[in-house]
Amino acid sequence: MKPLFLHPLFALGLLIRLALIAGLAPLAVADWYAPFLDASIARLTLDPWSSWLAEGGRPAAFPYGYALWLAFLPLTIAAKLLGLSSLLAYALTLLASDLLLLLVLQRLVPDRVRLLLATYWLSPIVILASYGLGLNDLIPVLLLTLSIYLTRSHQLRLAGALCAAAISAKLSMVVALPFFLVYLYNNRPLRQLLIEFVYGFAIVGAVLFVPFMFSASGIRMLLSNPEMGKIYVLALDLGSQTAVYIVPLVYLLMLYYAWRVRRLNFELFQGIAGLAYLMIVFMTPASPGWFVWSIPFLVFYQATSGRMAITLTAAFSGLYVLSTLINSPLRLAGGGEFNVHQALHLSNQLGSHARSLLLTGMVAIGIVLALRIWRETINRNDYFRLSRKPFVIGIAGDSGAGKDTFADSITGLFGAHSVVKLSGDDYHLWDRQKPMWQVMTHLNPMANDLEGFCNDLIALTDGKSIQSRHYDHQTGKMSKPHLIESNDFIIASGLHTLYLPILRECYNLKIFLDIDEALRRYFKLKRDVKQRGHSIERVLSSFQKREPDSERFIRPQALHADLILSLQPIHPRVLDELDDVHPLRLKLVVRTRNGFNELSLTRVLVGVCGLHVDIEPSSDGAEMMITIEGETSAEDIALAAQILCPRILEFLDIQPQWQAGVIGLMQLITLSHINQALTKRII
Repeated sequence: MKPLFLHPLFALGLLIRLALIAGLAPLAVADWYAPFLDASIARLTLDPWSSWLAEGGRPAAFPYGYALWLAFLPLTIAAKLLGLSSLLAYALTLLASDLLLLLVLQRLVPDRVRLLLATYWLSPIVILASYGLGLNDLIPVLLLTLSIYLTRSHQLRLAGALCAAAISAKLSMVVALPFFLVYLYNNRPLRQLLIEFVYGFAIVGAVLFVPFMFSASGIRMLLSNPEMGKIYVLALDLGSQTAVYIVPLVYLLMLYYAWRVRRLNFELFQGIAGLAYLMIVFMTPASPGWFVWSIPFLVFYQATSGRMAITLTAAFSGLYVLSTLINSPLRLAGGGEFNVHQALHLSNQLGSHARSLLLTGMVAIGIVLALRIWRETINRNDYFRLSRKPFVIGIAGDSGAGKDTFADSITGLFGAHSVVKLSGDDYHLWDRQKPMWQVMTHLNPMANDLEGFCNDLIALTDGKSIQSRHYDHQTGKMSKPHLIESNDFIIASGLHTLYLPILRECYNLKIFLDIDEALRRYFKLKRDVKQRGHSIERVLSSFQKREPDSERFIRPQALHADLILSLQPIHPRVLDELDDVHPLRLKLVVRTRNGFNELSLTRVLVGVCGLHVDIEPSSDGAEMMITIEGETSAEDIALAAQILCPRILEFLDIQPQWQAGVIGLMQLITLSHINQALTKRII
């Protein structure tokens, strides 16, 4: 905060604001807002609108709700007690809101002080609309931006409350409400918090909306506001006194599109909501204050884009100033006015052409900005690309290699609400008691319905639901078919996940678990005896029986994997020395053909996790092998992920379940590959 207020650009912006407050007496404030506020405190009541109209006030004076009235009330009362002007109290309230909005934007756009001051604090749109014309759109925009910030911080109850307050302050803020709801519902980790947002909105809404609804005068002033009719100006006349209103039509189409995206993240949410406000402004004869609605969203966009975005926004702001000054003269504190139309000696016809040309230029640049926001913020967004097709992970490996454990660890990162798992065991052709298993093992592809597995995986990838059975390892029987719905992430695991070429084409990331054979037998014996109730003799017999099929059908699948994770004992004799004094110590050997960021990974594993790492490229350079030894905590893995692949973190659950040890390392390396695979969708 300190660098923000000490920056020369902040001092310049503050000086401009104070000069305008001292030198101007905006017409709207002097004729409408200030008299209404004076009247409301002269006879303090919960229904100031009725008192105002009863005294002969004009309905257009304050067509807003309780939130805006309450925002102006404290300084207006203080000004009266001190004998100061209500105009000054009004201006200082706007200035306080302006400063608060600057601070909120700093939280949303951190470490960009210069850009934030240049694009918001020195924005001609904010300065002219608020201090030159005295329009009060800053306050509802502040409340809405606060709600957006709290939504990103997952403080959903307070976010809903402030969203309700923003709508109470200015009804046009309701434009953002459906996008809040779509975002929270279609972002699966946040869906569980949607009720918190609704609860906060309902509580504050009941306090602010219900009393206003019982004020006939308040409703009358709101509905008589001529600004509300501007959304109906652009229309397609169908004859017989019917028309299609273009602005509501475009808004509804954008809302439908947001719903169809299905997987909204915060960047997509603010991008689509910002586009909605931009389109309303461009497609209506908007009041100068309406342009303030889009400023926070334009700041977000400029912070993530390049110089062209800043240049276009600056040109758009310049045209806004010229067109506004031609249309709306500035009223000076001394009683005169500054009128660009008269200062330039423009005739009515020439002035009309000038206004139209400036508006044409504004709309042209605005459309370019909207298209660029669409392309850069939405079309290239990882979540947007994910919405077109789920991310599919294929995990193959021998029996007892740890496929289920590994799949569960990845599910713990993204959350069960965002992941659907498809197990190859559920596609065995026969129950365990069937005689076919006497002559064939599960490792033989002919003993499994790989065609059904493939069809179901393709259906899930296409966003469709499937009916699938579940193989119960305790009983050896299949369950009745049950519904499985598609999801953001699909994890397909099994003995033959990478066996068929068409299956391999379905995956965005192919993983093979190539566990040390002695270690695999140790884990499988432990699992099948303790968890699945098999006898030791039966498990030992299965090893010998399955070995030929494993060598023929399972191990060759490693050749098709993008990532091979091999769990090995720290030294060959460790399995012979297991006891309470000598626990099992493991190392992870990683082989990858993707050429991922192994140098960055090494630095993080050594510097953050304190591990020993060796890197060895293959002779042809096509494969990289990394050997990782040592113990690490779940907290270190989480910190390493933030450093190594921060962009992927927004896909994770609100509280991802990081693991310690080699499982945590497998989580980290897999996330790095997922990040790379998502990046490939740009190509």
